[in-house]
Amino acid sequence: MKEIHAHEVLHMMEGHNYSEETLKEAIIRQFGEESRFYTCSANNMDIDTLIVFLKRKGKFLNTNNGFTVDTSKVCNH
Repeated sequence: MKEIHAHEVLHMMEGHNYSEETLKEAIIRQFGEESRFYTCSANNMDIDTLIVFLKRKGKFLNTNNGFTVDTSKVCNH
């Protein structure tokens, strides 16, 4: 099982708008359905858990067409 830092997902989102469903589809295409994700404060997250986590942390910016990544809230460590 591959573990990927959540920053990879946030960078993938740059310049694109998503709904929760289209974001999930894009993550599956990019990283695979069985991938697990981690951050500094959480690990072993599946895709659904990751999306909820990022939303709760305020990493998404609402747009007219759904949401995108709020690049001002992406740390680069």
